[in-house]
Amino acid sequence: MKRIRTLAAALALASAPALHATAAEPVKNIVIVSGSFVDGSGWRVIHDILTQKGYKVTIAAQPHTSLDDDIAATREILDQQIGPVVLVGHSSGGAVISAAGERDKVKALVYVSALLPDVGESLAQVIGSMPSPSNSVKPTQDGHLFVDPAQFHADVGADLPENRTNYMAISQVPATIATFNTQIWAAAWHHKPNYAILSTDDRALSPDLQRWMYQRAGAKVTEVKGSHLTYISQPDQVAKVIEDATYIR
Repeated sequence: MKRIRTLAAALALASAPALHATAAEPVKNIVIVSGSFVDGSGWRVIHDILTQKGYKVTIAAQPHTSLDDDIAATREILDQQIGPVVLVGHSSGGAVISAAGERDKVKALVYVSALLPDVGESLAQVIGSMPSPSNSVKPTQDGHLFVDPAQFHADVGADLPENRTNYMAISQVPATIATFNTQIWAAAWHHKPNYAILSTDDRALSPDLQRWMYQRAGAKVTEVKGSHLTYISQPDQVAKVIEDATYIR
């Protein structure tokens, strides 16, 4: 009887490490979609943090010409990934990853100061439901939108050095009005694990609207004291949330 008990204990110990190992395998591919008015260069520090930990990080450059074009550009990057992916979206990039995230290889979504329209909703419709603390986005005669450069620092990146936001203000990537008026046709957050960064000092996108959208999506929310550009001002905290999302649970 003693020998049987000893054998059972040995088998239990032998199997425990194997069970732990299979539960802790992270997704290694991370694709990041930047939002309107900015390019992907602001993600450099987060890229470096995650790359040093063994992740493969890719920035899906957005044409910002239409919602369809942005989604297509993101899908093209997804198709290049070998294996499962965690998809990250900032600001209007939240709508892009919600649609592009329908691909089977996308295992989790991470929203950073992001917009999460549901099927049949547009970015403009969601933003209009709970206006932002600021109103510095201006239209052009040719159907584009841009942030008033004089207000860019205060409204978009108040927790960053002014010399940095001043440069971002004069190197904006204009969005199209059509992009913001297009109704989205898919919302992967309905059936995929999703995580969210709520930027509590955001003046470009209402923190209350962020909270409402994240709750509707059932996201695991992390509140970070930061501006709309929290991914630049608080890269360690944002990188930590992205890393958490790579562990399939």
